[in-house]
Amino acid sequence: MADATLALAVERPMLRLDGEAILNALPSAIIVIDADDNIVHVNGAAEQLLSGSAPQLLGQPLATHVPADSPVTTLIGQVRARGITVNEYDVTLETPRIGKHLVNLQATPVAELEGHVVLALQHRSIAEKIDRQLTHRGAARSVTAMAAMLAHEVKNPLSSIRGAAQLLEQEASEQDATLTRLIRDEADRICDLVDRMEAFGESPPMARGPVNIHLVLDRVQRLAETGFGNHVRFAADFDPSLPPVHGNHDQLVQVFLNIVKNACEAVANEGGEVLLSTSYQRGVRLAVPGREARVHLPLMVRVCDNGPGIPDDIQAYLFDPFVTSKPGGSGLGLALVAKIIGDHGGVIECESTAKRTEFRAMLPMHAAAEGAE
Repeated sequence: MADATLALAVERPMLRLDGEAILNALPSAIIVIDADDNIVHVNGAAEQLLSGSAPQLLGQPLATHVPADSPVTTLIGQVRARGITVNEYDVTLETPRIGKHLVNLQATPVAELEGHVVLALQHRSIAEKIDRQLTHRGAARSVTAMAAMLAHEVKNPLSSIRGAAQLLEQEASEQDATLTRLIRDEADRICDLVDRMEAFGESPPMARGPVNIHLVLDRVQRLAETGFGNHVRFAADFDPSLPPVHGNHDQLVQVFLNIVKNACEAVANEGGEVLLSTSYQRGVRLAVPGREARVHLPLMVRVCDNGPGIPDDIQAYLFDPFVTSKPGGSGLGLALVAKIIGDHGGVIECESTAKRTEFRAMLPMHAAAEGAE
């Protein structure tokens, strides 16, 4: 038996692991700094985060890339003073060079090298997408309950009020008829709002199948160009190799028509541009609460405009019901968009600055295409 084991060991030599390769395979950014706060090691993810290659970064002070008043600096001081690993969540790193990043940060002392600290930074973007999506779904359920209540408790009395106003109008003077028409119009407006809220109601499972997202976006663009978006210059940047989405064609048209309509309204002035683009994100899998398997969302659809941007105070609540920056808006359009994307098992998010607003929808591919992949 011993001879057989020895023979097997000879046939299969022990794999020698390359520590550098292992670090570069990690999705977290790993940065090692020495006692003088100079960078002495980075992995591949850290090179991407700091927007530089290892030869450029090694030997540079960390302060070149991280502001002196950053929580990272404070955390390093705590680690050196206490000699233990310290974790910090939701840390914002922002400089003109690297942009803005939300990360979870872990700092660990290197016992063998005095003053050396290992920083591990994990992006919060994917987790944030899931948190926001769950919030959107919870908000949609709240609207569902409200819509059911309003349909029962409000629409019936409104119908009676409208009927009474219509009867009065038949024998009213011109001045009084103006008031009765006002009553009818406002009753119709409230009923229309309730009807729009009923779209959040629980509906039977929708028919899904393979959907060519480019046909969806082409249709949306044609509808926009012949109507509300005839003042806007449209551009498209599609990945022709994109596999089909697993979804419902009509509902996806509704989603992107709503987003494009908002973009066109945001760029009402001359020089307005709206860009529709698609891309494939290999290896993007999300862990969603309530599901055993990770969700594969490789298909990205972007809608960008060069409008003035969305006010900072509502960006975090943009997909919540009744939140809007438009005068007279109901604030239900984007809430419905989030619900439909959620029903498709996808995620939607928005980033907005002056002169650029970008909506990004991440969607699953059809099962046949995923199996082929």
